[in-house]
Amino acid sequence: MWTDLTVPDAAQVRDFYQRVVGWKASEVDMSGYADYQMNQPTTGNPVAGICYRRGSNAQLPPHWLIYITVENLEASIATCKSLGGRVIDGPRDENRLCVIQDPAGAYVALYQA
Repeated sequence: MWTDLTVPDAAQVRDFYQRVVGWKASEVDMSGYADYQMNQPTTGNPVAGICYRRGSNAQLPPHWLIYITVENLEASIATCKSLGGRVIDGPRDENRLCVIQDPAGAYVALYQA
């Protein structure tokens, strides 16, 4: 599982989380700007991403988004729709993910490895 935060000003929010929880940031090249991978200060292990609301994330509202791995993305999308959920973004073929909204209104990304 992975978590990303999408916001208008990723650098400002990066600095906030570095100071509040102690994460260390490393830049992720996004072809014209950088998003941030946030890493544990003691191990350097990546724990989250902080992303600008640009490019493929431009239509997403500011929020923390978890990524859940599924076996079959198409089947999960079909089941989501049949149970009252809806697809917000995707599926994105380049990295096999989509963002859905459950019937309660919560957002989550589904990812097929």
